[in-house]
Amino acid sequence: MVITEIFYTSRFVKDFRKLPTDKQRVAIKREKLFKQNPFSSVLRTHKLSGKLRGYWSFSITYSDRVLFRFEGKDSAIFYKIGSHAIYSR
Repeated sequence: MVITEIFYTSRFVKDFRKLPTDKQRVAIKREKLFKQNPFSSVLRTHKLSGKLRGYWSFSITYSDRVLFRFEGKDSAIFYKIGSHAIYSR
């Protein structure tokens, strides 16, 4: 599966801009990997459950994640980026 298009919510953009520059660089690299293979073992992509059912998450760093949904066969929407706190806000 290859992702050809990623859409970003305004919340995601705002959260991304708040990240330190070094984490932004890592996030950009992980996004490129996500586009090539969203299920790469490096990303640790997984389905969420409970109130976040229908959403997915992948890892940027040990403590940072991207909350997203797949849209169709080849696109995704990124909703939030940050620590595990993104699951509750």
